Amino acid sequence: MEELPPQVQHQLTQFQQTQQRAQALATQRRQLEINLRETERALKELENLGEDATLYKSVGRIMAETNSSNAKEELEDRKETLDLRVKTVERQQERINKKMEEMRAKIQDALRGQ
Repeated sequence: MEELPPQVQHQLTQFQQTQQRAQALATQRRQLEINLRETERALKELENLGEDATLYKSVGRIMAETNSSNAKEELEDRKETLDLRVKTVERQQERINKKMEEMRAKIQDALRGQ
């Protein structure tokens, strides 16, 4: 098989780098979704507890006592932030997937033109 022209080699390298970014985004999204589900579960459990329940939250390496309303507020803020971050990563994934399809088409055209 003959050697690929430098331009096609460069396109292939860029495609591989874009593919790696897409994989990193997919990993980041999965982690965010896991954190989001954990936060939602914690909120659900918090709703099942009474207002006078003793709660503790992790602060570094120690556990600090907190009340139900503070815990709920913190979890709702965290959930909102995670929702936003998941949506942002989804949009990034859509853009990078579109870019990869465009790159794939250009590489195929270049290979056919050889």
